[in-house]
Amino acid sequence: MKCPFCQHEDTQVLDTRVSEEGDAIRRRRRCVNCDKRFTTYERIELVMPYVVKKNGSRTEFTADKLRASLMLALRKRPVAAPAVDAAILSIEEKLLTSGQREVESGYIGELVMQELKRLDKIAYIRFASVYKNFEDLAEFQDAIAEVGQERKPRKA
Repeated sequence: MKCPFCQHEDTQVLDTRVSEEGDAIRRRRRCVNCDKRFTTYERIELVMPYVVKKNGSRTEFTADKLRASLMLALRKRPVAAPAVDAAILSIEEKLLTSGQREVESGYIGELVMQELKRLDKIAYIRFASVYKNFEDLAEFQDAIAEVGQERKPRKA
């Protein structure tokens, strides 16, 4: 660690403590050269992976785009805001824990479809129809049948 005063490369750690919140380590240091003291903090830095689009371009992941996609699919559907927030957190957590520096946009689309299928079947069909680029009625019917198979049959 370089001294911020004299730029000397050699410093000693005098004291190490975990912050009150438990999210950082505070170190009190002393420069061997100029004998001045200073404090450093170590914090976890979580970085979302970059998104690789279908055309090969790369862009930063933004939760706002994810939220906009979910809200468009869920438009006029009875899904509570906390459930949407939980879905977004779930997707972000899966991206962070993937350990990848880059992810295909298709992977994010699949994660969104999983969450929508859990939240609201109609929203799932809406999103899937655009995401999978349905070209005919048969593809719609297949998606509806897939969702319908997961429902429990009603008793007459």
